[in-house]
Amino acid sequence: MLKFFTTCFIVTIISNTLFIQFAAAEPAKFSGMVWSHNKVRAKHKLPALQWSNALAGYAQQWANELANNRSCNMQHRPNFGPFRQRFGENIFWASPEQWSNGKITLQQFTAPQIVKAWAEEEAYYNYHTNQCQKGEDCGHYTQMVWKESRKVGCAIAVCKNKAQLWVCNYDPPGNYYGEKPY
Repeated sequence: MLKFFTTCFIVTIISNTLFIQFAAAEPAKFSGMVWSHNKVRAKHKLPALQWSNALAGYAQQWANELANNRSCNMQHRPNFGPFRQRFGENIFWASPEQWSNGKITLQQFTAPQIVKAWAEEEAYYNYHTNQCQKGEDCGHYTQMVWKESRKVGCAIAVCKNKAQLWVCNYDPPGNYYGEKPY
């Protein structure tokens, strides 16, 4: 009896850098999430991230909590209690579309668009001082390019009002005070 085994691997070339990933494939609704992260990381010659179903489940737990029990507010996990933060985290919130006829619909985003929004914070980050420009946020960007991070898992929750929350968790976590991301 012959047995056939398959291995999932992805070969990606970004900025002349070859990434070979042996990992769980991201679900279709997150298509391009890992690739988009790795494109940003490649600019700094950082190791590629791999998709983690475990982190995706962890992210889904928090996205659901925010959508169902916390008024759909964008907030990070607390440092204590049953939802205690154990990983790095990025969150994206989007309002619903409200049409002139009163119709309310869900905005349509792709995973690469979410990553692009976080990556655009690079413009506010000064590597030499390791600080964000005053009044701006760059913590999403620095988590994406945290040199020790190796895995990412993401989730989406849609709120009752058709707002949406995207949550990504990173392992190992980053954004340690006083440390540069790369």
